Amino acid sequence: MPLDATEAVHTTMYDQTRAQQPADKSPGRADRRTPGPEPLLPADGREEIVRRLGHAVNTFADAPREALEQAEAAFDEATAQLAKVLAEQRQALRADWQNRDPETDSTELRLALRQYREITQRLLRA
Repeated sequence: MPLDATEAVHTTMYDQTRAQQPADKSPGRADRRTPGPEPLLPADGREEIVRRLGHAVNTFADAPREALEQAEAAFDEATAQLAKVLAEQRQALRADWQNRDPETDSTELRLALRQYREITQRLLRA
């Protein structure tokens, strides 16, 4: 069955994109960029928690209690890492504005307010 014009263009564009990639590199997860802000937890911490949670899910049929304990431990680790990251961000933000002269330009204070808002909104979307 022949391709229509739209399919031919799409196929050609895809092939051109693939042709421009280095031969030794295929697009992987690390090359993909998701829209929106960066996750709060670092990638290596997230991947380990996801791995542990996946293991718990995969072993549930054979050992349900142990799987639940593993899932709980993964959850606990995620919440502990998140609390640590948030405390560090809060400390950095607070140090940035708290020790400034009371006559600090409102533009600088507005920037701090914007950063608090962005972090809080990221939490609410999670």
